[in-house]
Amino acid sequence: MRVFTAALGLALIMLQYRLWFSNQGTREVMRLQSEIVAQTAANATQAAHNARLAAEVQDLKVGRGALEEKARSELGMIGANETFYEVVPASTPSPPASAITARNVTARNE
Repeated sequence: MRVFTAALGLALIMLQYRLWFSNQGTREVMRLQSEIVAQTAANATQAAHNARLAAEVQDLKVGRGALEEKARSELGMIGANETFYEVVPASTPSPPASAITARNVTARNE
């Protein structure tokens, strides 16, 4: 009877070890639960992105305003009754007026 009790005790210890410390035990369960949480968050992000894309597709199919906006921003569309003005910033600052006058006076004197 003592051998049988010892064998059962040893089996219990081995099963507890496997449950708490092996790769298929509670560590694996916790790792999988954290992966589920991370994947759920990623799925929610993708669902929101898909909803935005579906709304954009619907706007492009139905409304002309969204199509024109997209054409203006991405393709540079200009309407039939519109005039295009491009404002180009100066690449170099202009010299002060005193420097221009001094150069012109020097050039005339020579």
